[in-house]
Amino acid sequence: MAYSPIDCRALARQVGSWLMSEGPEADVVVSCRVRLARNVRGIPFMSQIEDERAEELCGQLRTALLDARIDGETRWVPMSEAPPVLRLLLLERNLISRDLLPRDENSTAPGRAVAFGESETVSVMVNEEDHVRLQAMAAGFDLDLAWQRAEVLDRFLEERVEFATSPRLGYLTGCPTNVGTGLRASVMLHLPALGMVRLELEKVFAAAQRTGLAVRGMHGEGSRAAGDLYQISNQVTLGRSEDELVDDLRALVPEIVKFERRMRSTLIERMEAAVRDRIAQSFGMLKTSRAMPTETALAHLSNIRFGVQSGLFEGARLDLLNELGLHVQRGHIQVLTAPGEEGDLLDTSERDKRRASYLRQRLA
Repeated sequence: MAYSPIDCRALARQVGSWLMSEGPEADVVVSCRVRLARNVRGIPFMSQIEDERAEELCGQLRTALLDARIDGETRWVPMSEAPPVLRLLLLERNLISRDLLPRDENSTAPGRAVAFGESETVSVMVNEEDHVRLQAMAAGFDLDLAWQRAEVLDRFLEERVEFATSPRLGYLTGCPTNVGTGLRASVMLHLPALGMVRLELEKVFAAAQRTGLAVRGMHGEGSRAAGDLYQISNQVTLGRSEDELVDDLRALVPEIVKFERRMRSTLIERMEAAVRDRIAQSFGMLKTSRAMPTETALAHLSNIRFGVQSGLFEGARLDLLNELGLHVQRGHIQVLTAPGEEGDLLDTSERDKRRASYLRQRLA
């Protein structure tokens, strides 16, 4: 059974299990993701495919993904039928990318869709840059679990769909940097202490680049960092095995975790009063502000998260902070504070007011 249309309010109130459960190194590593890019043999790549062929392929993949029964029951959302608010919710939940969205208001996004399960640990974008973009999530620094989840669904699909491969190159993809394994592994890190000392944060970026890894914002490629959240992922897949690509992250991420923890200890040792003030001011702003932009809210929540994890603040639970970090984003705040107003997106000033009101209520 496919769930369409999706109940936006029910979706917004739910938080994916990978975000709510604590995994290894959870004080610094929020989550990890493994993504696989695949294309169907004999079908033109997305840069060349005609709309009618894209629709046919979407129908074929829909059948296979519904049969997969992701989390017991696959949810299926065609982009052509999803209202703007639902698209924004899916983007903010990292279930889709910007590339899956229609290019403009007049575009129907033929053949584009997303499939996911209730826990949101596994999802599949259909007809994004590639015919299939499969991703699996895990809480904390548990790349093995994320890879296991991705591999199970990948094998299921391979039994039903023939993917385009080359004996010499491996999986063939729309972008040359994904040719080979088609695998992108990434880790989401919360780096508030390094964020306070920009020079030290730049060292992390440089170390990642030397290892062949990329550093991006909280929503991946093309996004900005917000709330001291950064994604680190591999850049090239050709000529490397899945294990080698994941091992790059296994080697670098623990060093970044140690670096962030040392910086937190140093800041508390040398500037504890100032750090406590910063945390208290953020909590005060969240509890009293009458209007608040998304990035400002995420920055304040980051400070409080730092305080909770370092033992300097006891006024909020970590699971609540994870939930609020999702709920303050544009689409979520509209759905949660304006039931039934899910057609056009609210203007920025109205959203900022509702966000501030929502935070005051949740932190009262």
